[in-house]
Amino acid sequence: MKAPRTFAWLVPCLVGTSLDVAAVDYATLDDARLKTLIEEALERNPEVQAAAWHETAARERIPTAGALPDPTLQLTGFVQSPQTRVGPQVSGVAVNQRLPWLGKRTDRAEATSVRAEIEREVAAARRADVVRQVKVAYYELAYLDRALAITGEERELLEHYESLARARYSQGVGLQQAVVKLQAEITRVLTRRLELTRLRIDMESTLNALRDRPADAGVPDVKLGELPRVALDQDRILAIGRTNAPEVKAAALAVDHGEVGVRLAERRYWPDLVLGATWGQIRARDDQPGRSNPPPDNGKDTLGLTLGINIPLHRRSYDAGVREAVARRSATQESHRLALNGVDQAVRSTGFAMTTIEAQIALFENALVPQAEQALRATEEAYATGTTGVLDLLDSEEVLLDVRLGLARLEADYLQALADMERAIGAPFPLRSHK
Repeated sequence: MKAPRTFAWLVPCLVGTSLDVAAVDYATLDDARLKTLIEEALERNPEVQAAAWHETAARERIPTAGALPDPTLQLTGFVQSPQTRVGPQVSGVAVNQRLPWLGKRTDRAEATSVRAEIEREVAAARRADVVRQVKVAYYELAYLDRALAITGEERELLEHYESLARARYSQGVGLQQAVVKLQAEITRVLTRRLELTRLRIDMESTLNALRDRPADAGVPDVKLGELPRVALDQDRILAIGRTNAPEVKAAALAVDHGEVGVRLAERRYWPDLVLGATWGQIRARDDQPGRSNPPPDNGKDTLGLTLGINIPLHRRSYDAGVREAVARRSATQESHRLALNGVDQAVRSTGFAMTTIEAQIALFENALVPQAEQALRATEEAYATGTTGVLDLLDSEEVLLDVRLGLARLEADYLQALADMERAIGAPFPLRSHK
């Protein structure tokens, strides 16, 4: 195995618009087909689209949160008109506008804006989930396709052994038992291939569901290129995860939202202003004194201005509201700590898994596979000369089959671990790093 190489980091760009679901880069290891599948999933996946629309809805609430409440209009008609010096008042109109105390509207708008930012990070988390699921399914298909190819080669080899055993039996130098055992081994391999085919159909359906495609849509065989070798700098990875993981960002924004909530609860102690204007319609006096000696401004309408406040009397209710807001803020702070701990745990666990799998791959490539191949060749030669039996041949063949399948499994596991690390830290992992 070649020495590990370091890799470049790319901080993903956050989406610029609510439905720009393909704006974040993800590591694809120069696999154009995987890149296409990811883009298709981000564009079509219902969960991703729903999260994007939730973000859009949250952003549309921002202008209304800081807006003034609607003014009120009041019309008055008198059954018995009150008499004034200049005539009877027959009707009136009043308009009132409530003005929240200084800072209330600003805090409400800020709280709604922060909530929209939280929805943005929730949408980013949903996209990251889908990308990880696509990668896991894609690499699982790669393993299954490799396993089907290996078992297909194994079946051909066993059929070759069976033909040799038949020939030896027909010549009187072999046993019929050898032919039967080889046939049973061929059946075992065919059964394994049927199970692998079933698993592939299930995984194909999973990948189609992620792309919002029909479950029976075919997915061509997947072949992997060279595995990347990643140098794990855990401190650096942790720092990136604590900064970029969408869950951490959402939790930090929730703390900000809690702070605004406390301020809003404290502002309830302050009254709101109410400004108003009234207009009264006055009819000219038609009584005898008014007709004989009309007063100045006879029939002139009235106009007035009002200023009022609500009286915040229910302080026990306001106190409870402040305590509730403080408790909610404390809960968000604990959730933020939980999110950070989650990143730490995921990075440590996934990093250890990657290191372990990488060591196992090296063991398989450098020792187990060559040894199993050499053992099978030696057993084949011994079987050809009649110095060993078919059971030894089958044992060597089965060992090589298990080793080859085990190596294919480890390679897929390693790539899936890369996808897990990318999901944990919220950044491409790795961006570029090949043998």
